Amino acid sequence: MTTMPTTTPTTMPTTMPTTTNATDPHLARTVTESPIGELTIIATDDAIVAIHFGNDLIGSGASDGLVDVPASEHPVLDEAVRQLDEYFAGERVDFDLPLEPAGTPFQRQAWTALATIPYGETISYGEQAMRIGDRNKSRAVGAANGKNPLPIVVPCHRVIGANGHLTGFGGGLDIKAWLLDHELRVRAGSR
Repeated sequence: MTTMPTTTPTTMPTTMPTTTNATDPHLARTVTESPIGELTIIATDDAIVAIHFGNDLIGSGASDGLVDVPASEHPVLDEAVRQLDEYFAGERVDFDLPLEPAGTPFQRQAWTALATIPYGETISYGEQAMRIGDRNKSRAVGAANGKNPLPIVVPCHRVIGANGHLTGFGGGLDIKAWLLDHELRVRAGSR
């Protein structure tokens, strides 16, 4: 398994995994509270594979093989909850979690580019497309971002429209606005 750290902007993630344990019957799930509502975190024994807003999973059969566990009983989930709590408390600007999202090679490339956007900053979909080598793929980048299974940790909320307006976000534009405002407040020193 290759991890994709979302660490400091100077640390460029190398690769995303080409496989996933998404069909592994040993996936664990926990639900944690946050200022933006419940977050459902799903992990293998080794890595986070998804974060969902609320406690609903998308798609029929999405909960097959999942075991609900308290985060404290699963080291990977426990660390994810701890780091998300720190993020929401304004004490963490970078995540250092093992990640194993399922996606196409292009999606993984787009998600790797997301991890390089500095905390509290935004770029356009066109800029993200240029960062992965083709400025004409801004719509494809937007579609890939829409499939990002690890929101917040892989910060798709930091991508905005070319006109500076907020566009598309799986958690809703109000949550996207909250996350961006939160990061700006933390950067300004007023949590």
